[in-house]
Amino acid sequence: MNLYAIWAIYRYEMARGLRTVTQTIVSPVLSTSLYFVVFGAAIGSRIQEVEGVSYGAFIVPGLIMLSVITQSISNASFGIYFPKFIGSIYEHLSAPASFLEITAGYVLAAATKSFFIGLIILITAFFFVDLTIEHPFWMLLFLVLTCLSFSLFGFIVGIWATNFEQLQLVPLLLIQPLIFLGGTFYSINMLPGVWAQISLFNPVVYLVSGFRWSFYGLSDVALGWSLLAIFGFFAACLLFVGWIFRTGWRIRD
Repeated sequence: MNLYAIWAIYRYEMARGLRTVTQTIVSPVLSTSLYFVVFGAAIGSRIQEVEGVSYGAFIVPGLIMLSVITQSISNASFGIYFPKFIGSIYEHLSAPASFLEITAGYVLAAATKSFFIGLIILITAFFFVDLTIEHPFWMLLFLVLTCLSFSLFGFIVGIWATNFEQLQLVPLLLIQPLIFLGGTFYSINMLPGVWAQISLFNPVVYLVSGFRWSFYGLSDVALGWSLLAIFGFFAACLLFVGWIFRTGWRIRD
């Protein structure tokens, strides 16, 4: 394992994130704070509790997932797309580093930035609502796995994209609707029967449900299904990245 290659890519990506700290950290934290004000205060005054938890506190895990997923994809996709755009991707491909080491450098950097954004939003939430974290170990585990999985997915999006418009296409048209319909602001048990069943086909439901369970011990689906979903998604993305580097799809002429 070429740790120097991983470290070089990781350090470069982290430095890029620090140069654009307003976009990478301040903007998502500010947006999530507005969600707390709008949904927590405005709607929370009409919906007092959901399954025994105040509405403002109930939506916190979903809001953290919302930011972590979108930022993981955004950071990782732009991180690998930019070397393609300026042509420096060939330096990576000709360097003595395997596809696994190149992927690890980009994905770990994107996951690190998303992880800290998630922690900052969690700390911010304490200023708005009373929070309890019943299972802190599981909370951190879900946060880390989500950051890694969706950074890996964002890496794939960055390789697939051939222009800046396509870079935003998948997050805007696929991921955000899945997040908003994935129980971020409500429990799927509140939906009518058929819609609750349809929601079970949304993979984000399992992530939000497992993450919310780590806070309040409440979940829409069993914890085992949530873990299976996130590990399965991670494995599928890793296999796809391996195929990309083996075939050179979208990275070699």
